[in-house]
Amino acid sequence: MKKYRNTIEFEVYGKYALFSDPVTRAGGEKSSYHIPTYEALKGIVESVYWKPTIIWYVDAVRIMKPIQTETKGVRPISYNGGNELAYYTYLKDVCYQVRAHFEFNPNHPELKEDWNEHKHHNIAKRMVQRGGRRDVFLGTRECQAFVEPCVFDEGEGCYDTMQGELAYGFMYHGITYADEAILPEEKNKMTVHFWRPVMKRRGLIEFIRPEECQDRRFIKEMSVRTFGEGKFSGLQEFTDEEVAD
Repeated sequence: MKKYRNTIEFEVYGKYALFSDPVTRAGGEKSSYHIPTYEALKGIVESVYWKPTIIWYVDAVRIMKPIQTETKGVRPISYNGGNELAYYTYLKDVCYQVRAHFEFNPNHPELKEDWNEHKHHNIAKRMVQRGGRRDVFLGTRECQAFVEPCVFDEGEGCYDTMQGELAYGFMYHGITYADEAILPEEKNKMTVHFWRPVMKRRGLIEFIRPEECQDRRFIKEMSVRTFGEGKFSGLQEFTDEEVAD
């Protein structure tokens, strides 16, 4: 597995996680996938550090603890005055190692002054050390999580002795918004991607990039936001000396 020079690696863990399977949500109840989705992990990385100048790509995740579920009865917010009980199936006691890297966003040429790989990589590594810039959660807001630095694929995991591979079938990958669309046919659109993940040795799942997903659905037309002077303070945020190791 390729390691990019601007890679960050960290461990994220929490008491519960809920990576909702869209199929189970039609009736008002939720059931988690057994493994984290690309979109959920990307959201965690962006909670650690994000700027519109860059696009984060999640390269891989390693499942560190046994996959186990717990079903809870919850009372979701009701807008019609009802008092209904729903059942949500969460993952319990989760821990993942995550590897990700960033690339500059070609949809924002107005931010080329901020295309400083050294700056963004060093800030991102510092934010990993500090546990992230924003609140971190595993799939949904009520599943609070914590981030710590790690060396990816090091340390003992519950699937280290796993033999063969485990396929998870057709699964939600993530959403690509117009701001991060790379493929010409996805420009100015919101697109949902699907894929077929496989868990390999040591609980390792390697992700494909959004544009590599063969199954996709176009949701709606949308425009790309414009940044630049007066709309983005990050252009003059730090000097090279301030972001140096």
